[in-house]
Amino acid sequence: MIAKVRKAVFPAAGLGTRFLPATKAQPKEMLPLVDKPLIQYGVEEAMQSGVQNIIIVTGRGKTAIEDHFDVSFELEHLLETRCKKDLLATVRAVSDMIDVSYVRQKEALGLGHAVLRARELVADEPFSVILSDDVIDSEVPCLRQLLDVYEFYSAPVVALMEVPPDAISAYGVVDAEPVAHPGGQNRLYRIRNMVEKPKPADAPSNLAIIGRYVLTPEVFRSLDSVEPGSGGEIQLTDGLKHLLRSRPIYGYRFEGTRYDAGDKLGFLKATVEFALKRYDLGEAFRSYLKTLKL
Repeated sequence: MIAKVRKAVFPAAGLGTRFLPATKAQPKEMLPLVDKPLIQYGVEEAMQSGVQNIIIVTGRGKTAIEDHFDVSFELEHLLETRCKKDLLATVRAVSDMIDVSYVRQKEALGLGHAVLRARELVADEPFSVILSDDVIDSEVPCLRQLLDVYEFYSAPVVALMEVPPDAISAYGVVDAEPVAHPGGQNRLYRIRNMVEKPKPADAPSNLAIIGRYVLTPEVFRSLDSVEPGSGGEIQLTDGLKHLLRSRPIYGYRFEGTRYDAGDKLGFLKATVEFALKRYDLGEAFRSYLKTLKL
């Protein structure tokens, strides 16, 4: 029987330097996309995918994340006494949403190192990894799409997307062969190799790994085995390359739209498009945009 994925790891110890000075005193994961912090979109995706246990890897200055998912007695009492029932329900929905655990990453030593920090909380079971910088708008949650593949093959799966040549050097890129999969619509690949941030001429394909993974616990041993790269960082891609020696890894070209909310332009695009889709904002916001002399 295939072990069920019950846990999602959120690496959230990065410094967020691309958004300074806004991130000098607040975590980038707490930057609001319309009216919810970035990390909440990922947590809601996990919940909608059937994953109920959240592990957030935090660092110094990240207490706002813990406060956000905790109960706020003073705020709730204030809203209750003022009979603001809608706002009270919104606040309580966040703290009631899911079971959250925290582990500290004292130094930001790479994505692989962040995943390793979650080892004891994950224990010996499969788990998912969600990068909250990658906000994905899709009919079926992106993580759910990966879990369907994992549950069919009982093997690690990473999310893939097609990337133009001029942007490919910002990603981990796969060398992969297509795999026929029931209902897969030519979206599933078996990965042969991975290259971290290749030059466009050296990229093995146009398929890049983005921030959704379903992994098996063997990845921890692989991450222990790889040598740290520049700056002493342990990269998850290197751990996955090591794991490829002993077991298959699949890539799934997910259905949906991905926004790189860790980039200023990507964050602005996401803000505009998510606002336009809101029932309470979309019409008025669209009317406003039409008045701009662009």
